Amino acid sequence: MNIKMNNFVTVNNMRFMMRKMNKLVLCLSFLLLPFAVKAQTTQGKFGYLSYNAIFQAMPEYEVSRQKLADLKSKYDKEAQRSEEEFQRKFAEFLQGQKEFPENILLKRQHELQDLLTKSIRFKEESQKLLVQAEKDLQADMLYLLNEAIRAVGVERGYAYIINTDGNTCPFINPAVADDVTNYVKEKLQLPISVEP
Repeated sequence: MNIKMNNFVTVNNMRFMMRKMNKLVLCLSFLLLPFAVKAQTTQGKFGYLSYNAIFQAMPEYEVSRQKLADLKSKYDKEAQRSEEEFQRKFAEFLQGQKEFPENILLKRQHELQDLLTKSIRFKEESQKLLVQAEKDLQADMLYLLNEAIRAVGVERGYAYIINTDGNTCPFINPAVADDVTNYVKEKLQLPISVEP
């Protein structure tokens, strides 16, 4: 009987403790409820802009485009010269192929194959060099633009700034977001657009 009584007391104590714990959890929930509601209703401000529009408005952009066009023109002229040399040698080969001894014919075929291979390799290499030159020419501009965006975000207290290029964000509610284009342009000392 004594064991049953001890079990009964232990069960009653457990029930009493559970009720106390439930009351404590309930009280804490009510105390923390205002903080949870405030956290849900407080949204971080965010901004949006067209990265490409600002990038292309930078004066350095036109300079880099011109330098790139000049470099491309030089590569194109060299490729054209190589192609003309190949065509001239190929025409000479066709005219004299019936008269050439076999060893000269093979030598000329090998020369033509080398010219063709070098021409193809040059075009591929020049394309790679143009891509790298574009990256190099634009690296400083990209850094300046990213720093301006970061500075605007920090100064104005934005949680983030969205790039709207490429239709990645087809709708942004202007009531909850700011167009930061002019702020970033101001940081970069670019002409500011006047909204109608």
